[in-house]
Amino acid sequence: MINIALIAHDGKKPEMVSFVLRNKHLLSRMRIYATGTTGVHIEKEGFNVVRLLSGPKGGDAQIAALVATGDVDVVIFFRDPLDKHPHEPDVQMLMRLCDVHNIALATNPKTAQHILHGLEFVIANND
Repeated sequence: MINIALIAHDGKKPEMVSFVLRNKHLLSRMRIYATGTTGVHIEKEGFNVVRLLSGPKGGDAQIAALVATGDVDVVIFFRDPLDKHPHEPDVQMLMRLCDVHNIALATNPKTAQHILHGLEFVIANND
């Protein structure tokens, strides 16, 4: 099973919900990890979610730990580049660990969609 982490800054949560609904057929076949409020929004749409802490309270760091231990295959993090975030050091750590451990990372919907298209191919060929 593919393990995917979904994170969205407050201003990007509606985009994340729209993204998961557009890709429900594929995401429903994955284990979804999500930070606090993002996870609540995704659960409301009918998904099973392993919810972690909110980003500012350590959720980004929890996902970074999952990346470091090989327990997450993909990270989709819809970041708001136009706003300040007090937990930016955690965000940078997460992104660095994705690079260190060669984990696919998308920070916007278009890149995330391309990654999911690739995963769809992988899943189809493993069934």
